[in-house]
Amino acid sequence: MRILVTRPEPDALKLKGVIEEHGDHSVAVEPLLRVVYHAFDPAELDGVTGLIATSRNALRALRTSPALAKMRKLRVYAVGAATAMEARRLGFETVVKGPGTADALVPIIASTLDPMEEMLLHLRGAKVASDLRGDLEGLGFHLVEAVVYEMRATEVLSEAIRDEIADGSIEAVMLMSPETASIYVRLVTKFGLKNMCRPIVHLCLSEQVALRLKPLGDIPIEIAEEPTIDEMLALIDHAAAKLDI
Repeated sequence: MRILVTRPEPDALKLKGVIEEHGDHSVAVEPLLRVVYHAFDPAELDGVTGLIATSRNALRALRTSPALAKMRKLRVYAVGAATAMEARRLGFETVVKGPGTADALVPIIASTLDPMEEMLLHLRGAKVASDLRGDLEGLGFHLVEAVVYEMRATEVLSEAIRDEIADGSIEAVMLMSPETASIYVRLVTKFGLKNMCRPIVHLCLSEQVALRLKPLGDIPIEIAEEPTIDEMLALIDHAAAKLDI
């Protein structure tokens, strides 16, 4: 199966390798977002007793920060397995892995920390999908936020990818975030490719991602049971099996 991967770099090429190792597939890479990192102000650590990271990019923003050595001694609540792995790569000593969503991280934090004794720092992007601050403050926690990166959308689809969509070469598209799905819809509409997308299987990380595809009408959509790479690979297997029927 010919699969289009749309996530930002460096994760796009990593995912390409994972997919090609997983099965007999070919992968095209077209990042629809790029990451822009912001400098982290070490003064934001004053009084902080623990960290929350809701994406790998939030941690990657710290790689060149002079504050990283001090931060490594703080407990990190990572939203999921990939973010937890990134924390460990950066040398964080205590990492608590969440189940994959910011909402699901809240009860884990609440069950392990005393809100009267903690001040948490949420390392986040310019846009967030959940109200983590409101949820934790509602439980009595003191939470501060540091915006350490932002995602910027691409304005074009490359000519090569436009041609592959138009001639039917692309058989599946992987969409890993609601924002990416919205950009995808905007770009295929902009370049007159909406009708050409109808045979393509759209592999979505979550229901929220799939909802962003509504403007494309009745198209094939598969949704992962859990927001993990393993579940996305399972979707690929399922879609490929259907094509072989």
